[in-house]
Amino acid sequence: MHYWLMKSEPDEVSIDDLAAAPGQTVPWFGVRNYQARNFLRDTMKIGDQAFFYHSGGTDPGIAGICEIGSDPYPDATQFAAGSPYFDASSTPEKPRWLVRDVRFVARTRYLTLAELRTCPELANMRLLARGNRLSITPVSAEEWQFITGCLLELPAPKR
Repeated sequence: MHYWLMKSEPDEVSIDDLAAAPGQTVPWFGVRNYQARNFLRDTMKIGDQAFFYHSGGTDPGIAGICEIGSDPYPDATQFAAGSPYFDASSTPEKPRWLVRDVRFVARTRYLTLAELRTCPELANMRLLARGNRLSITPVSAEEWQFITGCLLELPAPKR
């Protein structure tokens, strides 16, 4: 099993949106970085777990946990001319961008980026690397265990 951190702008898709979605599942669309796309396409597997990270805004952080729920398939937004994710060079015959469905697992207490930066155990976490802007990054088993076991075991606040 692999572990991931997947970033989403909360005004586009939030952990609450995922929890409220039919079947508590949404397609993870809009990935437009080749390295993140390659993680999604080549390394992720159904059943892998991921931290659902709210990016952007004034206080980015981990808001929950989701699970990879499908094999990769073409991201329909790349073909929609009015979409901010439109890619004129991608075709249905040769799609460039892919999605995977993710399923809701749990809301967690909100763990901010600032809190994550204070943990020496996470010093090598890719999220915390200077200049990292990838929307999908791998999380080591040790990082996953530290975050879930030590920091996220506190009850989630009522939202």
